[in-house]
Amino acid sequence: MAALVGVMMMVAIGTFEWMSFKVINKMPKQDIFIGISVAVITIWLHNLALAVLIGVIISALVFAWDSAKRIRSNKYIDQEGVKHYEVLGPLFFGSVANFNDIFDVAKDPDHVVIDFKECKVFDMSGIDALNKLTEKYSSANKKLHLQHLSEDCKRLLRDADGIIEVNIIDDSDHRIVMKK
Repeated sequence: MAALVGVMMMVAIGTFEWMSFKVINKMPKQDIFIGISVAVITIWLHNLALAVLIGVIISALVFAWDSAKRIRSNKYIDQEGVKHYEVLGPLFFGSVANFNDIFDVAKDPDHVVIDFKECKVFDMSGIDALNKLTEKYSSANKKLHLQHLSEDCKRLLRDADGIIEVNIIDDSDHRIVMKK
């Protein structure tokens, strides 16, 4: 057993990236936190697999939190008096609150277009946010149209047809470009 522990220690020392201590002040804080958390959980519970699983979960939550802050929009009014919102970023459970803050129903004109060319709706929370926004504009006697929805988004909206009513501008040739 002592020989196995010795071999394991030598493998750990040999495979550890010691240079990471030199650049630790340049690393994102969440990465440092996740690395330390995995190490502490491994030592505390003696279970590397569980520690890695918890690290993956923490990483996913950090990613969702960061992605939620990335939703934003460009606004302009065209020559016909229609206000356009070009939404940028992902619309999902984490970004719904920021998405709702973009719109000003009371000050918007009678016709509003939301352009999803640079946005994608990922889940039912995003669909629900669109439904509530549509209801707000409808109760203010204003018309809301959704434009450049991806096929996935349209499918989600069709699946939720019984609970949501939105006006989609048909643009069947639109494709979302995924950057590598």
